[in-house]
Amino acid sequence: MMQIGMTLKSAPMTTRTPLSHLAPGQQGVIAAVDGPEGLRQRLAALGFRAGRAVVVLRRASLRGPLHVRLGTTDVALRQAEAGGVSLRAVEPQAA
Repeated sequence: MMQIGMTLKSAPMTTRTPLSHLAPGQQGVIAAVDGPEGLRQRLAALGFRAGRAVVVLRRASLRGPLHVRLGTTDVALRQAEAGGVSLRAVEPQAA
């Protein structure tokens, strides 16, 4: 089976992208937070709400956690948790 990959730079602005797919330096605007109710409430308490900008600062190796920033708050998220955060308006990596 052949898989076709898509780079984020070519993705249209209306396409929703999971937070877990962003590379360090990329940022986007939260469109929705999906997952179990407890996780959604916890992420909302940390500031993960629709319309908020989020930037990926670092990614750990071997599918480890992501270090992200929302405003002045830094959060470490597991890949599965970050996969439930859908972004719109993803900006390409800074040069």
